[in-house]
Amino acid sequence: MQQQPWWRGAIIYQVYPRSLMDSNGDGIGDIPGIIDKLDYIGSLGVDAIWVSPFFRSPMKDFGYDISDYRDVDPLFGTLDDIDRLIAGAHERGLKIIIDQVLSHTSDQHAWFQQSRSSRDNEKSDWYVWADPKDDGTAPNNWLAIFGGSAWEWEPRRGQYYLHNFLKSQPDLNYHNAAVQQQMLDEVEFWLKRGVDGLRLDAINFCFHDKQLRSNPAKPVSERKGRGFSEDNPYAFQRHLYDNTQPENLGFLKRLRALLDRYQGTVSLGEISSEDSLKTMAEYTQGQERLHMAYSFELLTEDFSADYVKRTVQTLENGIGEGWPCWAVGNHDVARVLSRWGGEHACEELAKMLNAMLFSLRGSVCSYQGEELGLTEVDLPLEQLQDPYGIAFWPMFKGRDGCRTPMPWTSEPGGGFSAAAHSWLPVACEHRRRSVAEQEIHSDSTLNAYRQFVRWRKDQRALRYGEIEFLELHKQALSFFRCDGEQSLLCCFNFSSETLQLSLPEGGWTQATGHGFVSECSDRTVILPRYGAAFFNA
Repeated sequence: MQQQPWWRGAIIYQVYPRSLMDSNGDGIGDIPGIIDKLDYIGSLGVDAIWVSPFFRSPMKDFGYDISDYRDVDPLFGTLDDIDRLIAGAHERGLKIIIDQVLSHTSDQHAWFQQSRSSRDNEKSDWYVWADPKDDGTAPNNWLAIFGGSAWEWEPRRGQYYLHNFLKSQPDLNYHNAAVQQQMLDEVEFWLKRGVDGLRLDAINFCFHDKQLRSNPAKPVSERKGRGFSEDNPYAFQRHLYDNTQPENLGFLKRLRALLDRYQGTVSLGEISSEDSLKTMAEYTQGQERLHMAYSFELLTEDFSADYVKRTVQTLENGIGEGWPCWAVGNHDVARVLSRWGGEHACEELAKMLNAMLFSLRGSVCSYQGEELGLTEVDLPLEQLQDPYGIAFWPMFKGRDGCRTPMPWTSEPGGGFSAAAHSWLPVACEHRRRSVAEQEIHSDSTLNAYRQFVRWRKDQRALRYGEIEFLELHKQALSFFRCDGEQSLLCCFNFSSETLQLSLPEGGWTQATGHGFVSECSDRTVILPRYGAAFFNA
């Protein structure tokens, strides 16, 4: 049996530090809080923990605006706490993957403070600066994801600087070789501390078009998707020149070479481009690029068996030897149970979605709370913290609804914090789905998650096998997973109604132990609403 790298077929549990557990009573989750919950995370059976940014930051974008890559923000703890987290995870057989935000920094970073001060200082070319047009306007039509122009005027230099996100997140100039080397040095600081991998935020945004060509307009029919609100002008352009430039592959080669010096480490890239599936394939092929990548293709509102099939098939047709990583939720999009379930958001759907995700070819990211079947929280304007949501209210309410604290108990505050008020409230409906409440019910979403993950560990086909789709019913997602040692047929009911499926010819034996119940007679399968079934060849 061929030994596979640990990250192939891995389940990576995403922790949003602000919202997992508050250890010191200030209403904000922290690193010691994650350490306190390592046994819980370990009980889920996952392989690794992805920890969202904890670096020193003014928190204009909640840690994705870094002012010091080599220090922990006091809000979250200390470097010693991170060392304890890494050690504690390793003791439990868990890997630690940390976010690395390489394309931009905070405007409070010392590099930017120096760069903005003049046109002739040591770091004057470390960020993307450009002169105005003759009429004083921005150099081109590039837009920021969070609204408005991607260019901000800086009177100290008499130039504009580029920011693909908030104006407080200036973009680094990767056309400068010194910047590339510096960012590799920042990455190596953490590799030396023992982290097992990097989740690379917006990794296709590192380079920009040196000619600063304007983006063309996008037809109305193509504006939906990629996690952007249809009311956001960012969706009105084809982003051909402000990200995903060919030079990026050269930097990924250097990054991979660095990682290869630290045995067993892995890179997971977040991709958001005009053709994210094509970019995922391109960025993960060969031994000189990313180990794996994920995109927003399953983070949209599109929900049907056909959509998931087409999305996965499209990637499979182009990825070659590359390796995907799938996610149906994270800290940037509405909770999947609400986004895909709507009025049908229920426990059965939550269980099926977790099992479906864990059955796709590739590795997977599972966002904290998905094991509980948490729904999106509808917050009023006065409770919003996310600048994205505040800017686009009320058409788009931002990302706070998926970032509310974990409910550990059904008590007020959900056992998250001893503070009278946490940074975001623990929703009443979440307290009814708390860890403590679900622990005591064998058929809860939490225990179903654990059972399926345990079963999956023994299914080599699910972890490493190829995938081949077939159509047994238009409202069911059906596919084979085969690795040479095992062939498994997987069926998922995407409907709120009972479905009847006819299995293909063959000697199928119904698999057990995964936690789902279905009726099977001869080659006829009755799948309950949002049910699943598995068959061995």
